Amino acid sequence: MRTVRLTTAQAVVRFLTAQYVSRDDQTQRFIPAIFGIFGHGNVTGLGQALEEIGADLPYHQPRSEQGMVHTAVAYAKMKNRLQTLACTSSVGPGATNMITGAAVATVNRLPVLLLPGDTFASRRPHPVLQQLEHPMSQDLSVNDAFRPVSRFWDRINRPEQILSSLPEAIRVLTDPAETGAVTIALPQDVQAEAYDFPSNFFDQRVYRISRPLPPESELQHAVAMLSKSTAPIIIAGGGVLYSDASYALAQFAESAGISVVETQAGKGSLPWNYSWNAGPVGATGGIAANRLAAEADLVLATGTRLSDFTTASHTAFQNPNVKFIGLNINAMDAHKLGGFLLIGDARATISQLSERLSQTSFQTSADYRRRVAGLREEWNDTVDQIREVTGDGPLTQANVIGLVNDASGDRDVVVCAAGGLPGDLHKLWRPLDPKGYHLEYGYSCMGYEIAGGVGIKMADPSRDVYVMVGDGSYLMLHTELVTSLQEGYKIIIVLVDNSGYQCIRGLQMSSGSPAFGNEFRYRDPATDRLEGSYIPIDFAQNAESLGAVAFRANTAKDFQDAISKAKTTDRTTLIHVRVDVDARVPGFDSWWDVPIAQVSGEQGVKEALEQYQKARGRQRYFH
Repeated sequence: MRTVRLTTAQAVVRFLTAQYVSRDDQTQRFIPAIFGIFGHGNVTGLGQALEEIGADLPYHQPRSEQGMVHTAVAYAKMKNRLQTLACTSSVGPGATNMITGAAVATVNRLPVLLLPGDTFASRRPHPVLQQLEHPMSQDLSVNDAFRPVSRFWDRINRPEQILSSLPEAIRVLTDPAETGAVTIALPQDVQAEAYDFPSNFFDQRVYRISRPLPPESELQHAVAMLSKSTAPIIIAGGGVLYSDASYALAQFAESAGISVVETQAGKGSLPWNYSWNAGPVGATGGIAANRLAAEADLVLATGTRLSDFTTASHTAFQNPNVKFIGLNINAMDAHKLGGFLLIGDARATISQLSERLSQTSFQTSADYRRRVAGLREEWNDTVDQIREVTGDGPLTQANVIGLVNDASGDRDVVVCAAGGLPGDLHKLWRPLDPKGYHLEYGYSCMGYEIAGGVGIKMADPSRDVYVMVGDGSYLMLHTELVTSLQEGYKIIIVLVDNSGYQCIRGLQMSSGSPAFGNEFRYRDPATDRLEGSYIPIDFAQNAESLGAVAFRANTAKDFQDAISKAKTTDRTTLIHVRVDVDARVPGFDSWWDVPIAQVSGEQGVKEALEQYQKARGRQRYFH
C-alpha cells in the first residue's frame, strides 16, 4: 500500500480538499474554504498545515468564533446544503464560543464542520492553559459540551483515527436527513503528530445526493387522503427550498387548486404574488394562511419541522377532522402531529403526488377557490396598510421593512434572525426569488445577522444583501462587519434602533407585567433600576470607526436617499434609523404559548393569566 507521511492536521486539510458532492448531475467541492481563529491549540497544527499545503482550502479570518460558524451556516443555507465551510478554533474559550453556532446549525438542519483544538492526548503536560479539569474523568474537556448540539462528534486521539472519522463526518454532513453540526475535536499534540497515511485516502470522493421517493403504496395512500379533502393546505418549509422544489410546488398547487402557506424557513418557496400563495402561517402568520389553517381538513406539511411558531403552539389547526401528511426527508420531522409519513425528497415526491393526483381529476371546489382568493386579497391589502408611511412622525419598524423591500431588487436577499424583526418580516416582506428571504429562526440567534450576511454574500456575490438587525442584536456581534470589509463582501446593514429589546418588552407588557430590564436605559438612582433616560448610542459613528460607510435616517425621505446611496458605495454600508418604540405589527388569528405567572400581586398579570388559560383550551393533541 502506498503511503504519504503527513501530520494529522496536514492530512485533514488534504482530505477536505478532495470531498465533492453531486446532485442532479452537478458536482462541486463540498468544503471550498475554512474559517479560523488561531491559538496555542491549533496554530502549530491546522494553522501550519493551512499555511504550507492549504492553497486549495482558502483561509478566511473572522472576528469571533461564534460569528464564523454563523457565516458557515448562512453559506450552507444559501447553497441548499450542497456546500458548507469548515471552522477551526483553539482549545478553551475559542472552542466553546462555537457551541452556539453549532446549535444554530443542528436546529436548522444545516451542515457545518467544526474542528476545535483540544487538550493533549498524551496528558503529559496537563493541566494545560485553558484546560477544564474534571474529577469524573481525565478524558473530559470543554469540547464534550458540543455533543448535544452535534449530529456527529468525535475526538481524535491517534492520527490513524481520522481514516474512519473524517469519512463518517462527511457522510453525515452530506446526508439531508442527518445533517447538522459535525464536531471533530483535535488534541493539539495529535494535530502535529506524523503518520504514514494511505495515499488513496486523499483521492477525490464524490458523495451523491439522491432524491429518494416513498414506496408506491404510501404515495397512493397520500393521494387518496388528498382526493377526499375539501379544504386542504400545503405548508412549505425550508425543505422545499433545499430540494429546489419551488417549481414543482407551484405546478402542484395550480393543478389541484391547493393553497400554500409558508413557514419562516420556507418563505419565498413561491413568489408572494403567486395566486396560490396564502402567505405566512402560525404565530407570526397572516390573515389568509391562519384562517385557511384553522379550517383545513388536510395539511400536507412539506419540509417543515412544525415548530411551535408554525403550529401556533398547536392551536393553528382547529378543524376537528383535520389529518396530516408529513412529507420530509427526515422521519422525525415527518412524524410530528401524528401525520402519515412520506419519507422522501420534497421535489421528487411533490412531482409524483401531483402526477398521481391529476389522474384522479381532483380539483378543489369553486367555493374553496373563492375563499382563498378573497383571503389573499384581504391579506395583501392589510400588508399595504401596515407598511404605508403616514404623517411626519417617526418611522415604524413596519415602514422600514416596506421601504427596504421596495428598494431591493428581485434577486436581492434580506437576512435577519432575532427580536421583533423576524415576526414582522414574516408578515410583511414580499419575496419574488426563492433565495430572497433568509431568516435564521429555528434557534432565533441574536448576532447571526451580520455574520450571516457575509456568508450569503460569499455564497452568491451577484446578489445584494440587506442585513436587517435590531440595535440589541447589533451590539452582540457587530464585529463581523470588519470581516466583510477585509474580504470585500459588501453588505447593506439596516440597523433598526428602538433602544433595547423591545420585542421582549412588548411580550412582557402584554403578559401583564410593567416594563422591566429590556430597554437600554441608565440606572435611576432614585429606584436603583434601569429606568433612567435612554442611552444615546451613535451606531453610524461606530460603523464608520470600523471602516464602513454609514448614514443616519429618521424620515422616509432620508431613508430612501440613504438606501439609494448605499447601493452605490464600494464597501459595507450601515443605515441607522430610529423607529417608534411602541408601534407594533399586530398578530392575526394566532397565539404563542408563553406561560404566565400563576401567583402575582399585579392585576395585569392576573388578567393575563385568565386569558392565557382560555387560550390554552384551544391547544390540540394530534397522534
